[in-house]
Amino acid sequence: MRHKTYKCNQGCPVEATLELIGGKWKGVILYHLLERTYRFGELKRVMPGVTQRMLTKQLRELESDGIINRKVYAQVPPKVEYSVTEVGESLRDIIMTMCKWGKNHFDL
Repeated sequence: MRHKTYKCNQGCPVEATLELIGGKWKGVILYHLLERTYRFGELKRVMPGVTQRMLTKQLRELESDGIINRKVYAQVPPKVEYSVTEVGESLRDIIMTMCKWGKNHFDL
């Protein structure tokens, strides 16, 4: 997990959390992975607005931070699956609250 030193004030924990899951795609990735395990292509299909490059970058960061697992199967063609770790699972309430808030405040 990447760590940064924060000049702690009252918003410090929020800043730390947003550093890990902030941005346009990480929350969406986590939302889907909290449902089930996905392969890269499946994630790409359920997130049509994300580029392959950006999805790869965000998955690598989430993996580096210990939020998701990347499992590579030794076969041809290569098979890679992504799932949430225990740390990722601990974000479920946050992600689902964001989902509920979005549904309540936007015409979806």
